[in-house]
Amino acid sequence: MAEGPPVTAVPVAELEGLVVQDAVEQNVTPWTVEGAEIDGIKKAIDYDRLIEQFGTRRIDEEMLERFTRVTGHAPHLLLCRGIFFSHRDLGAILDRHEQGKPFYLYTGRGPSRGHMHIGHMLPFLFCKWLQDVFDVPLVVQLTDDEKFLYKPDLKAEQTYEYSLATVREIAAIGFKPEKTFIFSYMGYMGGAFYLNVLKISRSITYSMARSSFGYTDSDHIGKIHFPCIQIAPAFSSTFPSIFGNRTDIPCLIPCGIDQDPYFRLTRDVAKPLKFKKPSLIHG
Repeated sequence: MAEGPPVTAVPVAELEGLVVQDAVEQNVTPWTVEGAEIDGIKKAIDYDRLIEQFGTRRIDEEMLERFTRVTGHAPHLLLCRGIFFSHRDLGAILDRHEQGKPFYLYTGRGPSRGHMHIGHMLPFLFCKWLQDVFDVPLVVQLTDDEKFLYKPDLKAEQTYEYSLATVREIAAIGFKPEKTFIFSYMGYMGGAFYLNVLKISRSITYSMARSSFGYTDSDHIGKIHFPCIQIAPAFSSTFPSIFGNRTDIPCLIPCGIDQDPYFRLTRDVAKPLKFKKPSLIHG
């Protein structure tokens, strides 16, 4: 039998200066989006990994073909290029459209200093296209309260002023005025809206919120309660001026995939509250 090559032992002293760096997983939450770090090198977001982690489904050719068949419209460039790449129950919305059953669109923006840039505009341009294709109502939340809760340097009055300025920029995109409702949480919440917030808050334990968002003991109660507010517009009875008292009208939510934890929780509480689960398209 032939002998293998000689093995050279490396003295322990020569290994002492070597540091083995652990890989740091990517972190995607509603407030933080960071790629993985491997051997000290920052990586881009791995969206295939996100789909696996979040349990969503990729928007594949079969889904795009069905979209065209049901709506009579070719998919938007942002769908064809994979900018919007993932979904939850998009097929259910196409079923409703095919059957002539109602649904609505729900999206939003966290207002901040300055003007919206192209990254902010893309979801709204896509949402306008969806409204044109489906001819359905659209509700747009402005999360001025979230900005106040998560940005200690901002005053509540400031974030409310930012939201008012953002309304003009969103309206300029060209949504159908008769089918579009843009609202500030600070300026609108009450009545049926607040009633749903209360129902939602009683359905979510601290353990569920911590599991979804990673809250710690140092996070104030405003942060922990905020998801109940963002969840409420996903249920049609939150808007009696649009839908009356109906609880059986679902929504389609085009959003960044970093917002998915909110709406996973929304889908979890929908059934016990006897509301329809929302569907999502992620960018």
